[in-house]
Amino acid sequence: MEQVPDMISTKDLAYLSDIFGWNFTASKKASHFAKEVTDAEIRENLTQVANMHKTICENIVKILE
Repeated sequence: MEQVPDMISTKDLAYLSDIFGWNFTASKKASHFAKEVTDAEIRENLTQVANMHKTICENIVKILE
């Protein structure tokens, strides 16, 4: 679907909520482990993963606006 419909069904909203939750949790975990790890390359990769999941969460919020 190229464009978000004017009205989102209850089922769609529940699915978006689930997707948001999965990505929010993944972002927080990756961010946490990036702070814990000592290897710079692994830290950079975890930071990129955290940012990717954060971007997905931001896109979901934009859809809901």
